[in-house]
Amino acid sequence: MAGKKREIQLQAVVNSQSLWDEMLQNKGLTVIDVYQAWCGPCKAMQTLFRKLKNELNEDELLHFVVAEADNIVTLQPFRDKCEPVFLFSVNGKIIAQINGANAPLVNQKIINLVNEERKIAAGEMVRPQYHEIVFVDPDADDGGEAPSESVDQLYIIAIIKPDAVISRKSQEIRQNIIKAGFVIEIEEKRALTERQVRDFYYRIADQPDFEDFVLFMTGGLSHVLVLSQGTEEEPALEETEPNPETEAKGIYEDHSPGVTTPMMKKRDSLQEYLERQHVSQFCDIEENITDVNHFIDMFFPDFKSMKNLKLEKILALLRPALFQEKKEDVLKIIEDEGFKILMQRQIVLSEEEAQTLCKEYENEDYFEKLIEKMTSGPSLALVLVRDHGLQHWKEVIGPGSVEKAKEYLPESLCVRFAMEDLPINQLYGSDSLEAARREIQYFFPPQNTLALLKPHVTQEQREEILELIRKAGFEITQMKGILLNEEEAEKIYSKITGKDFYQDVLEVLSEGPSLVLVLTKWNAVSDWRRLMGPTDPDEAKLLSPDSIRATFGRSILKNAVHGASNTYEAMESINRIFQEFVPENPEGN
Repeated sequence: MAGKKREIQLQAVVNSQSLWDEMLQNKGLTVIDVYQAWCGPCKAMQTLFRKLKNELNEDELLHFVVAEADNIVTLQPFRDKCEPVFLFSVNGKIIAQINGANAPLVNQKIINLVNEERKIAAGEMVRPQYHEIVFVDPDADDGGEAPSESVDQLYIIAIIKPDAVISRKSQEIRQNIIKAGFVIEIEEKRALTERQVRDFYYRIADQPDFEDFVLFMTGGLSHVLVLSQGTEEEPALEETEPNPETEAKGIYEDHSPGVTTPMMKKRDSLQEYLERQHVSQFCDIEENITDVNHFIDMFFPDFKSMKNLKLEKILALLRPALFQEKKEDVLKIIEDEGFKILMQRQIVLSEEEAQTLCKEYENEDYFEKLIEKMTSGPSLALVLVRDHGLQHWKEVIGPGSVEKAKEYLPESLCVRFAMEDLPINQLYGSDSLEAARREIQYFFPPQNTLALLKPHVTQEQREEILELIRKAGFEITQMKGILLNEEEAEKIYSKITGKDFYQDVLEVLSEGPSLVLVLTKWNAVSDWRRLMGPTDPDEAKLLSPDSIRATFGRSILKNAVHGASNTYEAMESINRIFQEFVPENPEGN
């Protein structure tokens, strides 16, 4: 009888919907053994639960419950099943499910969640935004931990650290991830905020070097990836000889000598594969289902809605006559059709460019006249993006000839904007995604410029400015925090070193670390100067009230940001500050 008494004390009995609702009021973690009346709770796990209860000694944070599925409406999906099911409730929200009496998995899950609750209670971490799971039929799974939402795909988060990004090692790691059999669902190079770093690395927050680690992770560009397991079998892990010299390197080797790296605990096969490739010290992995969903929301809040979209970028072109006469009408139709215009420019085509774009008409009698028209004035080139953009644009504009358009697509723009002097479509669109890539690269060649966020800009303001940079269409190609002493400042401000006010500039820069970035997009130099605004913040408020200097500048010296004046100055400064920088398309500068 003593044993039976201990068992009842260990696990509270829930056998009605009202008791279930009451149980959800528990604070902390509640481990629920879902059972059928005809077979009873899983006795095999009770020894483990009793052991954890005694060792963890957390009566306020840890609770064990047995719940009879037959009498609880919420648990209807689990009725008439013989396999044990364990649910994990945190403050009334079911955040995880494990099917089967998998003692090691249940044990680790309980320990992880209790440790999280301890840190939250001590103020050492922010509570993750758990996703409440949707109950599924246990027979549909093959055992193990169920996903925390009703999706078929499980994801992994990988973060490639700033030292790997700045040295271009991130591309090697990316290829290793693909070779390991994983699919990259979405990825982005980005500057992590302090909160994001503390949230992602909460498990190592108690390590002595963690504050230095946070500074390192927020001081450079990281490469964040969401991965899924591919359908093909994972390749055999290569048997490589250990490289003690490589494995001994810390992530601060080139940045903060003497500081060691808090290492993430090895948890999965991808981590093992990266270790065998001697690159694991540059990349951290998270696969805990609850944490992964939280981090996806944190890094890519639109991921779930974007997952089902096939966004495609294409080049579109309005030929000179249409551009001159009906530009606004066409742009309105483009917007109404759901396209977003990423970039646009007027361009007078050379004869060679016109012949390339009009190649489908080269055997027609009017080809010479067409080339003459195409080179007679500016065309409007656009980069458009939309879900299934390639095919939709083809359907919107119609075929290449007006005759065919009238027969097959009489509502197309080809018919609507037909010109009497030439029987061709007055709009052009990329023929394939590969052609689109080449054409966008040609007509909108990426350009690099140098940007500087000055020391007086607060961390919160930095994050706001970086978000403005991203929204303006820039890619942050490189980034690092640096204290600009006189020697370093000269690499950026070389053209004003002889000016009377240069010492005042140096004094402002010496107040703390600056954030130096390489920004990449077409027309980057002039677009960045436009986004910065006039040098004097007071003038910026009048002439460019939405500019960065108007919003964050304090004075002419403390005007928040700096940028290169021209492409030559940009590349000179970039090469001095980022000696290892290799532009991805040097011809664009």
